[in-house]
Amino acid sequence: MSLPLAAEPGPVNLKQLRQQALAFEHGRGIKQDYRQAHALYCQAALAGDAESAYNLGFMYFYGRGNARNLPMAMYWFKTAAAKGDIYGKRMLVRFKDAGVTEGDPDCHPEPVQVAIPEVNIELSPDQKVVETWVNQIAPTFDIDPKLVMAVIQAESAFNTAALSSKNAQGLMQLIPETAERFGVKDAWNPVENIKGGVAYLHWLLHHFSGRVEWALAAYNAGEGAVDRYQGIPPYQETQNYVKRILARYPKTVHPIPNKRPAAAMGLQSLSAF
Repeated sequence: MSLPLAAEPGPVNLKQLRQQALAFEHGRGIKQDYRQAHALYCQAALAGDAESAYNLGFMYFYGRGNARNLPMAMYWFKTAAAKGDIYGKRMLVRFKDAGVTEGDPDCHPEPVQVAIPEVNIELSPDQKVVETWVNQIAPTFDIDPKLVMAVIQAESAFNTAALSSKNAQGLMQLIPETAERFGVKDAWNPVENIKGGVAYLHWLLHHFSGRVEWALAAYNAGEGAVDRYQGIPPYQETQNYVKRILARYPKTVHPIPNKRPAAAMGLQSLSAF
């Protein structure tokens, strides 16, 4: 079977470039090749893709393909942050004393010709455990498990110990008020955290009549902001957040869930340990 080549000159599909870069970076469905990953991320980042800039930062941060280069990593985190990427901003805060280069001489905007198969993202063993919990919990709330997985990826990158500067906790980054609102007693317990996050998604999708973009924006910025603007608020962080999730879950309408979250919270058979 022949494989498609990256597009000839024409409109650049940034999402496709990023997915291709991810495939090469992690060896997902294709032989791992950091050089190709770097080239594809560069093309997308220089065309304005904040997430690709952030991913380039992590390649330099972890020394993928080259020796670890913190100043170069900070350059790309700064580039991503300038485009509104909240994760890039967090890295700048965390490593505020690190130097920053003025550019990446190895990054070029020319189209890269590479053969790419369809990318099926492989989960790590720990992520598969989370997927198992999600596949059991989400249907009891009438929520698509794939949507929940995309939210977890964006919120915490599957880090059960994730803690934000706003005290958002765990896999689905529940703030204490939201945890209390949906009956979560221990937000650090990953199963309880997923239950609370899915319960909130249930409420939001019901409140916004199944409009996924509005529900995601509300998960990030609060339902009050979405109600006020009658749509995605004009906050760069929230707009990028919604785009990040829709890149993994490209559906804008979700069936309006029927079950009440309170009834679904009684999932006593699941254990995080």
